[in-house]
Amino acid sequence: MIRVLIVDDHPVVRSGLKNLLADEQDIQVREAGDADEALLLISAGDFDLVMLDLDLPGKSGIELLGDIRRERPSLPVLVLSVYPEEQFALRSLRAGASGFVSKDAASEDLVAAVWKILGHGKYISEATAERLLHHLKSPPGRYSHESLSDREFQILCLLGAGKTVGEIAFELSLSVSTISTYRARVLDKMGIKTNAELMRYVISNRLIL
Repeated sequence: MIRVLIVDDHPVVRSGLKNLLADEQDIQVREAGDADEALLLISAGDFDLVMLDLDLPGKSGIELLGDIRRERPSLPVLVLSVYPEEQFALRSLRAGASGFVSKDAASEDLVAAVWKILGHGKYISEATAERLLHHLKSPPGRYSHESLSDREFQILCLLGAGKTVGEIAFELSLSVSTISTYRARVLDKMGIKTNAELMRYVISNRLIL
């Protein structure tokens, strides 16, 4: 029996993924709504695959991915996200993910990704592979956002999408002061002075959907 852990803070999304995998033979699914619950289950259980959403409350999916790598180095992780593939796929793979799938992907693509990774392979879409190849050929340091940490990059994208510091704090279950600190770091590292300038940068570099 193949054991899969779905980590997503939205019960409807977890239910949908669970129903999708229910049509596959020999797959048993467990669910977790946040990073802490996921780590408890991973520590206590013997899973074959983790399906991980990047946008979790509190600790981000990328941060959780690092924890999983330390706890269970050989446990494959398939990242699911609404964020643009060409921006977050590379960060996810660098953090140790075995694959990246957009939540907008067709159900057959998601199932294909699951089986590819369970077969000890890696998975990204063909379109994303082409974009990543182009990105890797670009001169290092070409983009200001490359200097950001994963959390800072997440904050950058959320600010670029027009969300306020308060809205981001609520969404990520962090304090307003913490988000304000991240915002200040982002602006400083990228040499940006205003939110309007930040939003122009995010849009022009296609960092949001």
